[in-house]
Amino acid sequence: MKIAFLVKRFTRSGGKERYVVELAMALKRQGHSIHVYAYKCDHTLLKEITFHRVPLFFTFSSILNTLSFIKETKKKVPKQEYDIIHSHERNYTQEIITLHSLTYCEGLEKYSFLRKIDQKYFSLRSLLYLWLEKRQMKSPWLISVSQEVSRDVEKYYGRSDNIVIIPPGVNTDQFNPVSTNKLRDQARKENNLNKNELAVLFVGSAFQRKGLERLLPEIKGDTRLFVVGKGDKLVKYKRLIKAYGLEKKVVLTGMVKDVKQYYALADIVVLPSRSEAFGMSILEGMACGLPVIVTKNCGVADLIEHNKNGLIMKEDSDLGNYLHLLRSKKERLRIGIHAGTTAKAYSWKRVGISHEAFYRQILSCKSSV
Repeated sequence: MKIAFLVKRFTRSGGKERYVVELAMALKRQGHSIHVYAYKCDHTLLKEITFHRVPLFFTFSSILNTLSFIKETKKKVPKQEYDIIHSHERNYTQEIITLHSLTYCEGLEKYSFLRKIDQKYFSLRSLLYLWLEKRQMKSPWLISVSQEVSRDVEKYYGRSDNIVIIPPGVNTDQFNPVSTNKLRDQARKENNLNKNELAVLFVGSAFQRKGLERLLPEIKGDTRLFVVGKGDKLVKYKRLIKAYGLEKKVVLTGMVKDVKQYYALADIVVLPSRSEAFGMSILEGMACGLPVIVTKNCGVADLIEHNKNGLIMKEDSDLGNYLHLLRSKKERLRIGIHAGTTAKAYSWKRVGISHEAFYRQILSCKSSV
């Protein structure tokens, strides 16, 4: 098949972007011709993949930038030349769209009553996002990355037909216990971790939504927290760290080129999100044989059997209890082994095969009309 992907950035810099890159490579290995339409790309990723640059406008506004991307790709992508055109951005002009995030409607639910009224009826930005999302949900075919996303779409838009769930994969050649164990001693030494310190890892850039403030007060005793990512409201979190007296216990790394060294030094991976479409850092941690803690409203929680291959928080108070439980090396090893076994079933090859089957289903439906 000749397949076109639409994504603003063809890089490995974020969860959605990594998904598209790995999917493109998996489908390429399966013998398909892959074309990428994007604002920018990492040219080291373009081996046997064709890149088409999309003109970039309205960098000052996320919604106008998105509407511009829709308009420019509609003009630039010749539909008759491709078997499949697959958008990974908010869109309404393509037949196939992957939903990498929860709905805008879901985000509004977290506001106070007055703020919600203001956003739904008086904010031009919100009105445009809601208009765009409503049109997007009418697309013929949708792919969601988790049950959490599918439930969200059905709740707010009543959509349950022609939508399939294909969760992200993990590169087990890169993330696995053998390779991280080789790096562990050096990584812990470089970060001044002593043998008995418990290293907790938090990976993500939306600190507020991903629940960093829930985690900070639970960093006690011989525990260090490594926060990998470029967070929002950074000043607020630095103040919280100081207020809790954690200046020597919390390391804010910012964006890093190689996150693998942090999985190598870690004992536990935690994602206490308020809402999360999936949570790729958890799957990567599981692939490295690490025990993980997530909230019940993370999409990745669908892969976790509580107290077997991970721990699922139902209340904020659970987090401290689970961190205490995982101070036991025996418990970490028990859960980590099961986590690693689970992760092996979620390769990018499997993701590619699932997409290929879905594409063929769509083409079959179109040819029978």
